[in-house]
Amino acid sequence: MGRVVLVTGVSRDLGRRFARSLAADPEVDRVIGVDVVPPRGDVGAVSFVRVDIRNPVIAKVIAKEDVDTVVHMSIIATPGSAGGRHTMKELNVIGTMQLLAACQRARTVRRLVVKSTTTVYGASPADPAMFTEDMQPRRAPRSGYAKDVAEIEGYVRGFARRRPDVDVLTLRCANVVGPHVQSPITSYLRLPVVPTVLGYDPRMQLLHEDDLFSVLHLAALREGVSGTVNVAGEGVVVLSQALRRLGRPAAPMPGTAVGRLGQVLRKAHVADFSPEQLAFLTYGRGVDTTRMREVLGFEPAFTTEQALADFGSTLPPVLGPARATAQQVAGQALGTLARLVPTGGARG
Repeated sequence: MGRVVLVTGVSRDLGRRFARSLAADPEVDRVIGVDVVPPRGDVGAVSFVRVDIRNPVIAKVIAKEDVDTVVHMSIIATPGSAGGRHTMKELNVIGTMQLLAACQRARTVRRLVVKSTTTVYGASPADPAMFTEDMQPRRAPRSGYAKDVAEIEGYVRGFARRRPDVDVLTLRCANVVGPHVQSPITSYLRLPVVPTVLGYDPRMQLLHEDDLFSVLHLAALREGVSGTVNVAGEGVVVLSQALRRLGRPAAPMPGTAVGRLGQVLRKAHVADFSPEQLAFLTYGRGVDTTRMREVLGFEPAFTTEQALADFGSTLPPVLGPARATAQQVAGQALGTLARLVPTGGARG
């Protein structure tokens, strides 16, 4: 008998595509995909079960299907995609708590993989050059996605202590990019005029979408590896380099102006800014990936530069007709903020 894997968050594209690829592996007997709404697109051999992980019914699904491996991908990064911050918080934190409670009661479960994010480290001027997995953020997150992730990881560590017989692996993934990825960072980099924080040029590490699927696949099937692992492509790029390579003009402005512009773009459904993204676009972040290579045994196929290049290969020209609406919105927003926000001070 092969593995029986339950994957959460399959209504979103990354979750659906990962579950479908995993179901094609001969080592896997069955893949059960769960979410509150059906996935849009081909799921291959995945068995979809419509269930909200905030509901105790998830425990019945795990028990009925004799699940031995759980891959938790249902962690939402933006309030807009969840229907508001309150719903986002419930889905992320309450949903994870309920899922962990179900896993704790299921004696068949032997492996838990949680897709987390390097956002948990935050971004501040006091950060080290590279975060290792045992480091804490210099400034504890107080709200939003970063706070949700910090709480989720705390609950996951508690579960690992209560079920020492389960291999628990938390993957802290860098920003995922690729031709098919829709996320806060890809929406930002797709803007025809990209607002940047005046006086700062943050470092970025990226993870290609194909490498995300590969590392999740490895993590789901490899036994004996547990703990927390940073996952990112080799190397870093600074934002100014990234924008030049993508052919996107930058619009430097004080940090307060970038924050206000983010609100305008969010209301226009062009890009979804958050406080943690603004901090990242100011200070950047770097993570050490030694454990990824030496403990997990994973080597990404794409470096950060290659992931950026593949993402950029599908971007339409800045002045193309497909970007006209977004360009108009961005231009109007920049003009409005230029009148409202003082331009003095490079450290806004």
